[in-house]
Amino acid sequence: MTPSDPEIPPFKGIPQTGNEVPRAESEPIATSTPPPLIAASPPPLPPQPARKSTSLRQVLAILLSLCLGLFLADAVVSLLDDSLILCFDVHVLAAIRGFLFFFAMLMAVVLYGLMGLTPMIPKRLFLPLALFSPVAGLLVIPMAIYFYSWIQQIAWGVSCCQAILGLSILYWAQGGWKLRWPLIAESCLPERRFSWRNLFVFLSVNVFVLVPAVIGYLGYCTVLAVDHFSEGFVTLRPDGLTVQARRYVRDDGKTIQLFPMSHVGETDFYQKLSKSFPTNSIILMEGVTDDRNLLTNKISYKRMAATLGVAEQQREFRPRGELVRADVDIEQFATSTIDFLNAVMLVHSKGLNAQTMLALTQYSPPPHFEEHLLDDLLRKRNRRLLEEIKVRLSQSQHITGPWGAAHMPEIAREIQKSGFRLVETQEYVAIRFRSPGNANRSAGKGGVSEQPK
Repeated sequence: MTPSDPEIPPFKGIPQTGNEVPRAESEPIATSTPPPLIAASPPPLPPQPARKSTSLRQVLAILLSLCLGLFLADAVVSLLDDSLILCFDVHVLAAIRGFLFFFAMLMAVVLYGLMGLTPMIPKRLFLPLALFSPVAGLLVIPMAIYFYSWIQQIAWGVSCCQAILGLSILYWAQGGWKLRWPLIAESCLPERRFSWRNLFVFLSVNVFVLVPAVIGYLGYCTVLAVDHFSEGFVTLRPDGLTVQARRYVRDDGKTIQLFPMSHVGETDFYQKLSKSFPTNSIILMEGVTDDRNLLTNKISYKRMAATLGVAEQQREFRPRGELVRADVDIEQFATSTIDFLNAVMLVHSKGLNAQTMLALTQYSPPPHFEEHLLDDLLRKRNRRLLEEIKVRLSQSQHITGPWGAAHMPEIAREIQKSGFRLVETQEYVAIRFRSPGNANRSAGKGGVSEQPK
C-alpha cells in the first residue's frame, strides 16, 4: 500500500486475525450483516378439477329422469284421451294410455322403494310423484259412489292435476322452462348414499301409519258404497252384515213386505225370516230357471258358504205361505251374459286353479257387455217381479218378496209410485263377523222402528 492510497479501515463486524485472505479488487466488500435465510414458500397448487360424480348418482339421475318423463307422458296422454272422450266420445288412445300407465306405475313403485333405501332421492319432489296415482285413486272412490254420472269429468280433473304436478317438478328440476337431459341433474342429488335412520322412519311410517290408514279408509268407503247403492237395505257394521226388511201399506189395506236376501248367511237368519212371514201371504220367490240347460255349471254357493262358515239360502230358507216363482228363465238373457255366468260358475264349482284361471283369461267380453249384464241380472228380473206383484195383489192382502238385496232399491221405488208407503222396518244380521272359535255361532237381531233409517 503506497502513501498515496487512502487507508481502508477494517470491517468492524469481523475481528482481524492477521491471516485474512486478500480479496480481489473487483470483489465487493460487505458493509452490513447479511439477513437470515428464509425458506422459500412452495409454489401455488394448480386448481383441482371438480370431483366427478359417482356412477351411483349417474344411474340414479337417469332413473329419476325416466320416472319423471313417464309420469309426464302418462299425464299428457291421459289428459288428451279424457278430453276426446268428454268432448267427442272418441276412445282412440286407450291402448297407449294403458301402456304408459303400466310402466309409469312400475317406475313409481321402484322409486318409492328406493326412497327407503337411500336418502339421495329428494323426497319433496318425488314423493308426490310416486304417491299421486294411489292417492288419486283413493280419493276418487267416494266421488264414484255419490257422483258416478260425473265420473268422466272427475277423470279429466285427475289427469289435469297430474299434468300440473309433473310440469311443476320439471320446472323446479330444470331451473326454468328448459329441456335438457337428464331431466334431473346430478347436482340435485345429495351425497349420502344410505342411512339407517331414513330406512327406519320409512318402514315405520308405512307399517304403522299408511297401511292401517289405507285399510281403514277402504273399509269406510265400502260401508258408504253398500249403504248408498242398496239405499239402506244393507249395512256393514262391526258385528256383521245387516239387512233391513221393510213393510209397505196402501190405503186399501194391501201390504207388501220386502226382505233383502243373501245367498249365504247365518242359519238363524233364514229361520227367523221363515217364521216371520204371514201364513196367508203370497211369497214371490226369486230363482232363475234353466229349462234348456244353457248353463254348463249350475249356480251354486256351496263353496262360498263353506269358506265363510255359514249356510246356503236354498238349504235353510223354508218360508211359510203360498210360494210363487216370479223370476225369469236363463234363455231370456243375452248370449254374453250366459257366457259370463258359465265362466263365473266354473270358479264356484271347481275353485280357483290353473284350469279355471286359463278359462277366465280366454274369456273376452263383447262390446256393451256391462250394459247387457246389468239389464239381464237386475232390470229384466225386476220388471218380471213387478208384473207378478201387480197380478197377485188382486188375489191376496199380503205380498212378500224375499229377493236379493241388489233388487230392493228399484222394487221399493216402483211400489211407492203405485201408492204404497213405508210403515215399518226391521233389521237382521245376515252374516256375523266372528272369530274362528265362535264359528258355530249364528245369530239374528231384530229391532222394529216406525220410520226408515
